[in-house]
Amino acid sequence: MAFLFRALGLIGAILLVGCSSGSEERSDDPIPVVAEALRFLPEKTEVEAIGTARAVTSAQIFPESAGRVTRVLFSAGDYVRRGEPLVELDSRQERLTVEAARVQVLEAEQLLGRYRRIEDTGAISESQIEAGETALASARVALRQAQEALADRTIRAPFSGHIGLTQVDPGDRVDDASPIAQLDQRSSLFIDFPAPEEVFAALRPGQSVEVAAFSEPDSRIDASIVTTDSSISSDSRNFVARARIANSGDRFRPGMSFRVNFTRTNVNRAAVPEQAIVWGGEGSYLFVVREDKARRVPVTITSRREGLALVDGRLSPQDRVIVEGVQKIRDGQDIRLVQPVRVPEANVELRPGETADGR
Repeated sequence: MAFLFRALGLIGAILLVGCSSGSEERSDDPIPVVAEALRFLPEKTEVEAIGTARAVTSAQIFPESAGRVTRVLFSAGDYVRRGEPLVELDSRQERLTVEAARVQVLEAEQLLGRYRRIEDTGAISESQIEAGETALASARVALRQAQEALADRTIRAPFSGHIGLTQVDPGDRVDDASPIAQLDQRSSLFIDFPAPEEVFAALRPGQSVEVAAFSEPDSRIDASIVTTDSSISSDSRNFVARARIANSGDRFRPGMSFRVNFTRTNVNRAAVPEQAIVWGGEGSYLFVVREDKARRVPVTITSRREGLALVDGRLSPQDRVIVEGVQKIRDGQDIRLVQPVRVPEANVELRPGETADGR
């Protein structure tokens, strides 16, 4: 009986060694994996900012001189032409000054004319003639000054545009610090928005950005960068960029808020499916196929996009990255490339004898 037990133990040991030997042989077989060609995509940085609209040309209008308002010649929202009168001030004194200056010019002209007529007789000296010429020139200057003072009693539009509300009414007294109204030329609008320091080199005149008014969030408008500020704020590390949009139909107003979106395209990065990334104690890495072996390549993930990870590492366009089977392989292991299993589409009934690929 003891002999029988020893015989059975020996047979069991032999079987165990045989099984172990077969297992080692199978572990040395190439591991089936799925790999795909490495792609390189431009890395993109999405930037969103809030901008404020301002008119391409804008001015707060003030009187040139003090006085009493006699007429207001516009209504809020009117489109006025350049040079069109907006407000008239009491100008009685200025008109009298112009008339007096004209009389002085006439008297100086008459006096100089008499001097010219008797110049050849020797009855008048050369210095008297020069004094007459000077008096005439002085009178003409005084007339022009009086005319300018009279013109200042009428406040005119400095450029064509839409004029806003006014708090001035006939009978009010104003001076050169009294605001009359805001005038905006808004056929085009500037959108000023803050941008982070890291995109300073990416925003250049002529570049296109997308803007959307908060009043019309579903409306997307292409704007063009006009300029950027000459400095970067040391507090916020932002700088101000200015874009321009056409305000067709006079849809938008200065002061409106706009959402600004733009994409910065950087260097190309290797793009791999996220399931190809393996994490270990030293960080993330990939397995690539090189000479029918799996080679481990450490990588750094720089961004993610729609199921892809953009990575930085020692990769080349000729590499094939392993996307399925990465959990079963180790660095330097032999591998065997297989095609991924195609799953039939849902709700598709196959006829007898037909495969998923239609054969």
